[in-house]
Amino acid sequence: MTDRISHRFNTALVREPAQSIAHGLRDGDGPDPDPAAFSEEFHAYVGALRRAGVTVKRLPALEAFPDSVFIEDPALCLPDTAVLLRPGAQSRIGEAAELEPALRGQIATVRKLAGPGHVDGGDIMVTGSEVIVGLSARTDREGFDELAEILRGWGYAARCVETPPGVLHLKTASAVLADDTVLCTPQMAESDVFEGYRIIETAPGEEASANAIRVNDTVLVSAGYPETTQRIREAMPEVIVEPLSTAQAARVDGGLSCMSLRFFQSE
Repeated sequence: MTDRISHRFNTALVREPAQSIAHGLRDGDGPDPDPAAFSEEFHAYVGALRRAGVTVKRLPALEAFPDSVFIEDPALCLPDTAVLLRPGAQSRIGEAAELEPALRGQIATVRKLAGPGHVDGGDIMVTGSEVIVGLSARTDREGFDELAEILRGWGYAARCVETPPGVLHLKTASAVLADDTVLCTPQMAESDVFEGYRIIETAPGEEASANAIRVNDTVLVSAGYPETTQRIREAMPEVIVEPLSTAQAARVDGGLSCMSLRFFQSE
């Protein structure tokens, strides 16, 4: 695989949050996200991506798809290639078709999962040596098998893993911070998913901080998790660590990785 593929990006696609965001999927009860506050968080996120060195392409909101701000789930982007996925939630199936024109306008080679299997982008982790896909309520073995065949044709090794019980998505509880380094919850660290990788564990009570992203030489983390933030800074002094509020996104089970498709686009 390509050196620094896990975090070397020059382009990102994002989608404006819909006013219907309060109708987005969520596992539990709790307050609805406030559309105005969500928009503020989103714009701060876009600014952070730009500071990290990527060109951000903004797509319009899709009111018919409340979860569409979480643009990561309907596609996997790799250098100059992409796969339109089949999200496991029925209400999100149409998002890939809405994304397709923009994706084809940015990326030279785009394939599509035909089904019947399903894969959510939140269950896909790209490291320096492999593409890890976690099985979940929204990603199944049939979806993995079809995706793995596409990736093999492009020279990428794919590995299917069982995520621990109670984990919504693989990247809900883990993040790639370098080609060989992951941030993850203690529960994920105790599993065999990341055997052979350097692991930075989230601090006790800060498990939600595991959904972070590295963009070039910047690591974006959710605000409000000071001990985990400090652990990253101590383990990786070569990077800038920038906390961002994700309080509104968290109300509909979203986080930092969900709100952009990041990739390297050849000139």
